[in-house]
Amino acid sequence: MERYKEIERSIIKRFRKEIWAKFVKAVKDYKLINEGDKVMVCISGGKDSFLLAKCVEELKKHGGVNFDACYVCMNPGYNEINKQMILKNAKILNVDLEMFESDIFDVANSLNEKSPCYMCARMRRGYLYNKAKELGCNKIALGHHFDDVIETTLLSMFYGSEVKTMLPKLHSENFEGLELIRPLYLVKEVNVFAWCKYNDLTFINCACKFTDRVSKSDEHISKRKEMKELIKKLREMNPDIDYNIFKSMDNVNLNCVLGIRKDGVHKSFMEDYDK
Repeated sequence: MERYKEIERSIIKRFRKEIWAKFVKAVKDYKLINEGDKVMVCISGGKDSFLLAKCVEELKKHGGVNFDACYVCMNPGYNEINKQMILKNAKILNVDLEMFESDIFDVANSLNEKSPCYMCARMRRGYLYNKAKELGCNKIALGHHFDDVIETTLLSMFYGSEVKTMLPKLHSENFEGLELIRPLYLVKEVNVFAWCKYNDLTFINCACKFTDRVSKSDEHISKRKEMKELIKKLREMNPDIDYNIFKSMDNVNLNCVLGIRKDGVHKSFMEDYDK
């Protein structure tokens, strides 16, 4: 059996419970991929996005849903080693990858040398939405997983002074008809690592050429790492802590919060207290 077929089989068989079932559950529960959709799967070159690509391929073959998918990697200015590693992994995994060029790294750095990450993220999103429109796609799939959701939730509480989370899907505000989806929403990162190890796969960790330079000064990077370490410690006290955090965002008791904000309008519990 060819190697890529063994890798595909591992998703359905060896990691059926940890990855495949979680992927399918998210797709079904949140209605992420439907009949007639054309999905642009965004591949950064890391483990998560390549696993996402293979899961989407398997869904096309075995999911009973008639949809189209294309697999795209935007090159924001990767060095040649990282670029070739992405292309090599696409070949190993038999992913029909289209890579297109941009100058995001250089532009983001010129606009903000001390902390280019925020500008880089915004520009990436714009390039990807434009590419999806060009390809006739109505959905963009990103490789965010369960741990990303938990980390984002805690970041919002601890440093944003608000309770919010990363949603499994959302409509684009600037590109009409486009929707962003996160099919790995329920898949834990530890199982993504296990899948890589089982198949002897190595992916780029972070292809950003600014990471080493800004990791200590860029707040977004350092705080996310801080949340990752915090969750790791909390799991030692309660193995279900991450699930409880996740579930709390689906079980908000509006009778017991000081206030809520919807569509930019804040409402205090005091407004209805004496009614």
